[in-house]
Amino acid sequence: MGKVAAKIKIMPQSIETDLERLKGNIKATMPDGAKLYGITEEAIAFGLKALIATVIIDDVEGGTEKIEEMFAKLDGVKSIQVIGLGLI
Repeated sequence: MGKVAAKIKIMPQSIETDLERLKGNIKATMPDGAKLYGITEEAIAFGLKALIATVIIDDVEGGTEKIEEMFAKLDGVKSIQVIGLGLI
């Protein structure tokens, strides 16, 4: 079974959302079999920044669904979007 790198965009609820706390919560919620490779910030507009999490997972059907659901439940998250997938 191969591995996949998934890039997931996490939009905060507002400019006031504490991105450092949100990063910590993302790291703490990683499910078994998934590894957080890194988190970067992307400027959106008017001071709003999104987080881009790169996650390494097994190449299985529905591989990102569990992670997306876990991230979406975090306090301060408005939306989740997978923006890239690639075999590694």
